Amino acid sequence: MTALVLGGAPLGMAQESVAVRAPLVKGALPVDDPNAGVWSSATPATFPMSPQVHWQDRIQEATVKDLTVRALHDGTQVAFLLEYADPTQDPDDGAALEFMVGDKKAHFAHGQPMAQVEGGPVNIWFWKNKENKAVDMSAKGFGTLKPQEHQDVKATGAYSNGTWKVVFSRSLSTEHPDEDAQVTPGEFINIAFAVWDGRKDGAGDLVEKGSQKAVSSWWYFRAEAPPDYSGYMYAAMAIALAVGFQFVLIRKLKKGQSA
Repeated sequence: MTALVLGGAPLGMAQESVAVRAPLVKGALPVDDPNAGVWSSATPATFPMSPQVHWQDRIQEATVKDLTVRALHDGTQVAFLLEYADPTQDPDDGAALEFMVGDKKAHFAHGQPMAQVEGGPVNIWFWKNKENKAVDMSAKGFGTLKPQEHQDVKATGAYSNGTWKVVFSRSLSTEHPDEDAQVTPGEFINIAFAVWDGRKDGAGDLVEKGSQKAVSSWWYFRAEAPPDYSGYMYAAMAIALAVGFQFVLIRKLKKGQSA
């Protein structure tokens, strides 16, 4: 079934140029199809990527320079499409989404406490080409990343003509608010991205692995709220009252003329 876009009003805020916006759709989300036509109905947002330099085993150059993100939701689930250029398809190619958990501000580097940035828990959705599935993970600083006991996220990727397309999906909310990001339609939350080029160098070592990756800083994400038709309802009520008032007034005038 093809999803039909229902929402997606433009933002009147500065976040518009730095936000991933998921319009509300009717119908099945393309959680298993990175090439589904309905993705074109979601506004793309492109973000710069840079080498990870906040933690040991840094790299000075990363393969992926930017990535484009689209998102959709159906009121129950949310799906993200990540698209980026990679010259080669390798088993260890990987990608991830990262979200803050709760109200505590966290650094995008795994929630690590840093100068003027309080540490906090983060929720990471990780995908690797080798397994072609998601791992739902948590972290609260460098060296604390681990898979969650519950696995709520799904992911699948497709490679063609030097480009990866990776879809992540999950319910908007879960039963584990202390570990998982909760998505409330109409509200902004923070989101960040990471990508690994899994090719090997001449010595047979992975060029990017672990903390050696391309990363973004925090950006914004919002699942659009359902359309608000209350204005139309109030207008209809006002018209009905006006018509009713005129009807009563006319009847009274006619009665007065008859008398």
